Amino acid sequence: MTDGTNPPSSPQPEPAPGSGGYGFPPGPPAQGGYGYPSASGGYGFPPAGQQPNPYQQEAPGQWPPSGLPGQYGPEQYGPDQHGTDPYGLPGRPGQPEGRIFGASEQPDWEAMADRSEAARRKKKLWMLGGGVTVLALLAGGGTFFLLGDDGADGPNAQPSTSVSPEPEDSKSPAAYTATVAGDDTLLRDSYGQTGIRLGPDLKVGPLGKRFQVVGRGTGNSWGQSAEPVVDVTKSFTVTARVYSSATKGSRIVMSQGDGESFSFELGVNEVKDKQAWIFRVQTGDKGAAATTRTVTAEGMNILKTPTLLMATYDAEKKAIALYVDGKKAGETVVPPIWQAPGPLQLGRSKHHNIWTGPWQGALHNIKIYDMAFTQEQAAGYKEGKLDPAPKPAHAWLLT
Repeated sequence: MTDGTNPPSSPQPEPAPGSGGYGFPPGPPAQGGYGYPSASGGYGFPPAGQQPNPYQQEAPGQWPPSGLPGQYGPEQYGPDQHGTDPYGLPGRPGQPEGRIFGASEQPDWEAMADRSEAARRKKKLWMLGGGVTVLALLAGGGTFFLLGDDGADGPNAQPSTSVSPEPEDSKSPAAYTATVAGDDTLLRDSYGQTGIRLGPDLKVGPLGKRFQVVGRGTGNSWGQSAEPVVDVTKSFTVTARVYSSATKGSRIVMSQGDGESFSFELGVNEVKDKQAWIFRVQTGDKGAAATTRTVTAEGMNILKTPTLLMATYDAEKKAIALYVDGKKAGETVVPPIWQAPGPLQLGRSKHHNIWTGPWQGALHNIKIYDMAFTQEQAAGYKEGKLDPAPKPAHAWLLT
């Protein structure tokens, strides 16, 4: 690093047999008896053990429509509980012999009204209970998703909103895939043609309806492209959304180079015994401490804090800059960057021919641009307000 030393690697029960169910007398009902259907659930009443559904649609030809009690149900128009028809209609089941419709006998209107009122009350209770259930389910679902987005280590706590326009295949969650078809260890490049091969301990995981990679902080927590993706002799910008769960040590988000040393690296380092974000470039081969240049962002919350990191190199100004959540943390003038041999790396960096800085946490929305963002563009990128929006040369794990 800057001092030339190596960073550390590191249901309701069924009615009893023979009972009538729903409070009716035991034994099989007479044809058309009781005015209620069997336990099959006709007229909108539920089978035993289920909750009623006041919005149930009637079957073709069913009557009464919808079967809401107290409106069209047997409480008003069906036979009474003794099996007689209060209207005395000929041919109706349960009509006593000799009873004639229109005779002086009248129905017990008061009893019918009482039954109807009781049914209306029951309907209101049903509907009220259904509403409470729905609200409870909604509340419970919301709690689940909140918890699901902030687990023990919390990588899912990262925001999943896109910060800049994406290619058409990323507009639909169903269409977007993080890996190449048929190979779940090769991250798909959404803009270029360079995939990133994942090591055993850098795994693709869910992030809402999209994806991230999660590293365990071991020597196998890496990803590597097949070839270099950044031309360090020209202007460039590298950016990623990150979530670190490491409490100490060097942790690298990305770097390039696999020879004696890196060309650039972006990640976490310890500065004055405290974690800080760093962007470092190598200006000479062999990784001598005197040939490195670093920009740091100190005094920031890093542990388990979703963060947007962006690092730039302006080839004209010969300057590097580091942005944290859209704000410039620092800038410094540098000699030309050494073009180290080797590909882009995720989750590690090469120092004096040794791999260091294994990533512990989550990474997503990784992009490479063939230009150096200005301070205004970095702020606009964070807010999703870049206009016109530059097109990245490479991108992985878009969200």
